[in-house]
Amino acid sequence: MTDAGLRERKKLRTRSALIDSAFVLFQRKGFEATTIDEIAEAVDISPRTFFRYFTSKEEVALSLIDDQLGALMDHFERRPAEESVLEALRNASIEVLRACEAGDEGFDPTRFQCVQILMSSTPALAASVMDKGAARMADVAKLIGTRMGVDYQLDPRPYLVASIAVCAIQTAINAWREREPDAKSSDLVDQAFRLLQAGIDYPSVQ
Repeated sequence: MTDAGLRERKKLRTRSALIDSAFVLFQRKGFEATTIDEIAEAVDISPRTFFRYFTSKEEVALSLIDDQLGALMDHFERRPAEESVLEALRNASIEVLRACEAGDEGFDPTRFQCVQILMSSTPALAASVMDKGAARMADVAKLIGTRMGVDYQLDPRPYLVASIAVCAIQTAINAWREREPDAKSSDLVDQAFRLLQAGIDYPSVQ
């Protein structure tokens, strides 16, 4: 193992330790009451060193979202070619969320549940999730364009589908969760995609 390799492994261990410590504090004190100083102290590093790994405590809390989005794109890319775009997105999304809920594929179900609670109780964090999804929009649109056989930079449809999948679905789920607080995220996503697949140009009341 080279010195560079050892340094990289140490950085990854420190980053992982920061995430672990942050979530312990989030669950004990809540997101707003937890400070960067406390997260850094729990790992025995300085707040200044903390900023070598994360720009904010929001970024720590949403590290799981990055992993979910990456897994979603991997699963979507592997879906059978005969599936339509929305069908493939629905199946990929459900696969990833069920892995999060069950603790498969390296996901921590306790951490996943904590993130759901944090997003529902912290509007600023929920907004950050939307921003994070929007930042990956081009990546999702590119994969959708590939499945459709079109250039996502020339055809507007891949971006439209990506926007619905990344932003609108999350907004709908947050609204539904208020009346179904115990519903699984995977079930809510399944419901949202099925409604979209059925079409949303509903008739007006005559």
